[in-house]
Amino acid sequence: MWWQNGILFLYTAALGVLFIFSAGQAFLIYFYLKAKKKPAPQKPSLPLHLPKITVQLPLFNELYVTERLINAVCQLDYPKELLQIQVLDDSTDQSLAFTKKLVDDKKRLGFNICQLKREKNIGFKAGALQHGLQQATGEFIAIFDADFIPEADFLKQLLPYFRDKKIGMVQSRWGHLNNNYSLLTKVQGFGLDGHFSVEQGGRSARGLFMSFNGTAGLWRKACILDAGAWQHDTLTEDLDLSYRAQLKGWKFKYLEDVVSPAELPATLNALKSQQHRWTKGAIEVSKKTFENLWQADVSKHKKLFGFFHLLNSYAFVFVFLAAVLSIPVLLIKNAVGVPNWYFPLLGIFALAFVIMCAFYIVAFYQSHRSLKNFIVTFLAFVSVSMALSYHNSVAVLEGLFGFKSAFIRTPKFNILKSEKPVKNIYANYAFPLSFYVECALMLYFVFGIVAAYHFKDFALLPFHLFLVSGFGILNFYALKDRMKGKA
Repeated sequence: MWWQNGILFLYTAALGVLFIFSAGQAFLIYFYLKAKKKPAPQKPSLPLHLPKITVQLPLFNELYVTERLINAVCQLDYPKELLQIQVLDDSTDQSLAFTKKLVDDKKRLGFNICQLKREKNIGFKAGALQHGLQQATGEFIAIFDADFIPEADFLKQLLPYFRDKKIGMVQSRWGHLNNNYSLLTKVQGFGLDGHFSVEQGGRSARGLFMSFNGTAGLWRKACILDAGAWQHDTLTEDLDLSYRAQLKGWKFKYLEDVVSPAELPATLNALKSQQHRWTKGAIEVSKKTFENLWQADVSKHKKLFGFFHLLNSYAFVFVFLAAVLSIPVLLIKNAVGVPNWYFPLLGIFALAFVIMCAFYIVAFYQSHRSLKNFIVTFLAFVSVSMALSYHNSVAVLEGLFGFKSAFIRTPKFNILKSEKPVKNIYANYAFPLSFYVECALMLYFVFGIVAAYHFKDFALLPFHLFLVSGFGILNFYALKDRMKGKA
């Protein structure tokens, strides 16, 4: 029947698209490993005359981590007279007065530090950065989000690479202060390690378009201004400015060996709000950027990888589509039957999973963790990533169809001080609508497991086990956070 053929076609198409995305990841693995085989280039030296640098700290209601951040920035190994620190504080609660006291204390110690408070919080983080940029005296701009603790040598590690006048931004790698706090944070750290090893490393080594990650990077002020400065028409102002700058001819550099520690989201709702912002924002940037990308005077090779980079978030839609359709496909196969060649042909798409394994194995070897730890964390990461495909698919569709939403900050807990943080006044512990949908989806894929045993057809069983496990993990942390909120 036509609807059965339609389901099989959509299922095959979804797997095919995911295979194409994975092929792009395979190239990044190759670029990264090829660069690793080459002798490390000699690090450029610091300029004889150190330039002025402005450090921007965008804050919004960060009661728990502001002191930690300001203390770390004031310990940067750089001459005080050449360092301007801007606390871009749009807070609306008691943290505003607390931050003012911290800033005043540092002023008395001789630091050039100021707290900038806007009358209206227009443009959220991008608006705050732009407001600060207009008053920045530094030739270079360093940016740290509230959850970061920069190392003392951060500026002296990144600054030498700006001897190349075409370098507009240098990005450091993110470290994880609370990686072992929970399975949820381990999974996040695992995924970010893959991004900050293979993806950022491969793009940088090949000279492809790459992104500033919103924090823990150093910009040439002239690059920001030349690219049109900070704009707030997308939720990912960092990716937006990155492409505008590189399309102007500026080069970016990524330093894998320079690590900037940060706190990972400790609750499920915090993780989801972050994922929603990153996913939806990437779609908004892709819509804004595609025309300029294709018209840019760069190689077709660079355009192609930029195209897939901007489209990465769409992969969530096809993961979710393949997941939902897998059970009807199982039923059609056993109730109606399909051509003998169909499922052997789909076996080709299993290469996508092999490539994903290779992607994270390569990143794993860079982190020198135990094999046992890798296997457990990898399986959990795959499960949670599949389960998050529903939530992130919604974000993709919102970005695609222009649905407007506010910039939702990610609450920080200062978990560095304690593995059992106090209840966070900023955290949202309520059940979102997605919780009920994800409960239903978990039961849906439990049915898929039951159907596999009923038909004695186990080809899709591993897929459904990943999905049940993933939705189970999400639901467990939703319930755990809810109980914490009521405590």
